Amino acid sequence: MAEAWKQTALLVIDMQKDLILPYSPAAVKGGEAIVPNVIKAVELARNRDLPIIWVVREHDSLGRDVELFRRHFYAADKTKLVVKGSSGAELVEGLEIKSHDYKLIKTRFSAFHNTNLHSYLQGAGISKIVVCGNLNLNININSFLRQTVFDAVSLDYDEVTVIVDATAAATSEIHCANVVDMKNIGVATPTLEEWCHANN
Repeated sequence: MAEAWKQTALLVIDMQKDLILPYSPAAVKGGEAIVPNVIKAVELARNRDLPIIWVVREHDSLGRDVELFRRHFYAADKTKLVVKGSSGAELVEGLEIKSHDYKLIKTRFSAFHNTNLHSYLQGAGISKIVVCGNLNLNININSFLRQTVFDAVSLDYDEVTVIVDATAAATSEIHCANVVDMKNIGVATPTLEEWCHANN
């Protein structure tokens, strides 16, 4: 690994079929469009020998671990989303968790909430994180990715980066507004091409 990339990890957030593909009521508009860039970001991370953390939602089929305000979606007559072991909880085609990657299961918006992500990163000597993936449940950026990013800043990671064209939101206006918010707290927001050429 190049010196510039030491202590850096890539987080890929919620790139699951039930959260990306258009058949799902939870799919983010434009989610499919970012899949190629997420694939490229993962390939680049592998080429740079960066640790890759796959952050996924997986829920109990009865919704017992789902936020209270969403539990009604797991009633008997509902189509349940990202249920552990279901095809909808799988990553979209083109993305694969390899044996040396790390899979982190979360049940809330932030990847840091009630998980071992922070301790895992500290144990691996990671002080810089790069984030890409799914942003929300068709509402706005701050459900998934933004919550994780704000928590990372609160936890004093040296650098937090979001690859802006490897993320999606319900509209371009929502995406842009939230990118501005993240920039305002010191988050770097390069395009994939800019990140590709950084520190080469």
